[in-house]
Amino acid sequence: MNTVTSTATDLRDLLDNQQREFRSQRTSSAQQRRERIESVIEMLVARRDEIVDAIDADFGGRHPGYSIVNDILGSLTALKYARDHVETWMQPEQRAVFAPYDQLGATAEVRYQPKGSVAIIGTWNAPVYTLLSPLAGVLAAGNRAVLKPSEVVPRTAEVLAAAVAEFLDPRDIAAVTGGPDVAQALTSLPFDHIVFTGSAAAGRSVMANAARNLVPVTLELGGKSPVIVGRSADPGTAAFRIAVGKATNSGQICVSPDTVYVPAEHLESFVTALGENYGELLPTIAGNADVTAVVADRHAARIDGYVREAEQLGVRVEAAPAEPVSTTERRRPLRLVVDPPESAAISQEEIFGPAVVIRTYDDLGSVLDRINAGPKPLALYYFGHDDEEQRTVVGGTTSGGVTINDVMMHPGMLDAPFGGVGESGMGHYNGREGFLEFSHARTVFVAPDQDPRREWGMLPPYYEGYRDAMSAQVSR
Repeated sequence: MNTVTSTATDLRDLLDNQQREFRSQRTSSAQQRRERIESVIEMLVARRDEIVDAIDADFGGRHPGYSIVNDILGSLTALKYARDHVETWMQPEQRAVFAPYDQLGATAEVRYQPKGSVAIIGTWNAPVYTLLSPLAGVLAAGNRAVLKPSEVVPRTAEVLAAAVAEFLDPRDIAAVTGGPDVAQALTSLPFDHIVFTGSAAAGRSVMANAARNLVPVTLELGGKSPVIVGRSADPGTAAFRIAVGKATNSGQICVSPDTVYVPAEHLESFVTALGENYGELLPTIAGNADVTAVVADRHAARIDGYVREAEQLGVRVEAAPAEPVSTTERRRPLRLVVDPPESAAISQEEIFGPAVVIRTYDDLGSVLDRINAGPKPLALYYFGHDDEEQRTVVGGTTSGGVTINDVMMHPGMLDAPFGGVGESGMGHYNGREGFLEFSHARTVFVAPDQDPRREWGMLPPYYEGYRDAMSAQVSR
């Protein structure tokens, strides 16, 4: 049976054992990879209720239905997709051989080789999904893995680690628990790849540790995902879909809408529509089991502090629904903060909770300039039916991904990569791109029996006209 480990010595032993197993069998069949994925699926199905209950307890209130959809079904979908496609992904890719060897019988192909052992460090807002979704690609690529759940959700971490210990072979997949010290120790080890989901500050630390051993990293870091509501948008549809996005996990999602840009003439109607739509979804906040609580006191205090500072600066703030903030629990209404100054914390920091900035604009170009002046976001959203404007927005910005006329949809694409760029991360997973991320692409060239270089005078001793003959080949 696997055991949960957390000391630096145990972590090193765990990695050594996995890498020893990898060296003894550097590749694995599609069937072996499917079996490893199936074992994770079996674990998740068997322990889903304990996991969901632990998430609810850790948050101080998160609806079990949402946790099943997001963390259980989301993970299962990724795992099953990898299981069902791994054999196709594993096939070598034939590549064209350069002349004249292509005419002499040479062949070339790219083979996708496992890297070895991969550390996956998850985060608290989707504590199972941020571990098991990348794990699908890691296992499909033939790797081993060590999982570290977030310490912010300790009950979930313990339940998941116990499930891993019960169902999985530690030589293939293991789990460790602990706080930032364990994450520091883990990322300082010579893994063959590291996957991290969390803040940009923590991502820099992970990358610095990984650099000491030249370990490649995949970082999913979030950011201030902007929404542009164009003048051709249906304002009611935009307000409803943004409200749904902010109500989901109370905005505690890395791709949650953070700042919404609306035409100045539509501000009042949009604020009203957004508030009304949010209120229809969640007519009360305190004691409402449909509302996800902010995960911890310090995070609730952080969000409340953003809003309080804006109010002290004279910024307009609307609450939806309009009820007082509870002092006995961490459920919060959605606070709409209208046109705060750039110096305000809520303008600078990722909100990651039940608040949203609304900014007005007259000219779309100024919005794009503002977005491009800041860190590249993980997600960008555009509402509108003007094809030219849509092309301008998508072509004139850079972000990890884009959803048009909705929010938070593109990360759910199983057959398309999900990941950030710049401050919002690097690398990606999901589907075949995840398989490629966690594979070493290895070129294999098979030479022909005949080698024409000597008879063509391309080997020493070079003949007198060699330079001129080669120069004659230079052309545009």
